[in-house]
Amino acid sequence: MGYSTIIITGPTASGKTARAVDVARALGGEIISADSRQIYRGMDLGTGKDLEEYAEIPYHLIDIRPAGYKYNLYEFLRDCRHAVADIRSRGRVPVICGGTGLYVESYLKGLSLHEVPENPDLRKMLEGLSLEQLTRRLESMKTLHNTTDVDTAKRAIRAIEIQQYYLDHPEAARAAEPHPVTDALVIGVDIDRDARRRRIADRLKARLDAGMIEEVSRLIDSGVAPDDLIYYGLEYKFITLYVTGHMTRSEMEEGLLIAIHQFAKRQMTWFRGMEHRGFPIHWLPYNLPPEEFTSCVVNMFRS
Repeated sequence: MGYSTIIITGPTASGKTARAVDVARALGGEIISADSRQIYRGMDLGTGKDLEEYAEIPYHLIDIRPAGYKYNLYEFLRDCRHAVADIRSRGRVPVICGGTGLYVESYLKGLSLHEVPENPDLRKMLEGLSLEQLTRRLESMKTLHNTTDVDTAKRAIRAIEIQQYYLDHPEAARAAEPHPVTDALVIGVDIDRDARRRRIADRLKARLDAGMIEEVSRLIDSGVAPDDLIYYGLEYKFITLYVTGHMTRSEMEEGLLIAIHQFAKRQMTWFRGMEHRGFPIHWLPYNLPPEEFTSCVVNMFRS
């Protein structure tokens, strides 16, 4: 069986979007975002939407929910599969692009999930635990989740809540048995640690200069609760703590930079784990000339 879908993934600041756009342009494709935060309207600089890079290339699963909403894995799988089917029905190539390991691997696994309701009793029991304690508890469970995206206590509690639902409802767990996707070519944008750290630092400075703090202030002024922004983690967590007076500017910038470096490291750990779990990734250097990168992907896709 040949390939019908391309996935382009990699750590933050590796240049995935530009690569995916080039590939989509060469193959007559459309982009599907596999980024857990680009879903939200008004969250632009902090999520690195870079919409100008798409130019004439159609894109999906970007700006489809209001900020403050809590989009989940069930919704992503449903929406992603719908987008893939729609794109293919028009004779075009789906190019899934993003660094959320949970989304990418769950799609490749072919998971079929139920919409999991909230569990108030469990939430109350977990409320007083630290993020470290919650993460340990999640890791001790047989879980669909990875810790790449569990960087706040609220996210960890939701992940535990979902896993507990499947433990309590074995019939739902059986219905969620995977049907792996076998027609997707997975490309990873490989970037060495030093280059990645430089690019993360440069990008953070550029986004702060471009108005990322003002973006967070606008979201709060528009009625988005600070706790909801903190839930989204990284830029939105640290900048919200700064604009609400819980951090100084220097504490915010230093803490955020460290957190993004740690996040990128967790992403790479997860991608290596994916390969060990039987999902091969074809890694191409981030600094490969654009035409050569695109040619390599197109040749693999058509082979």
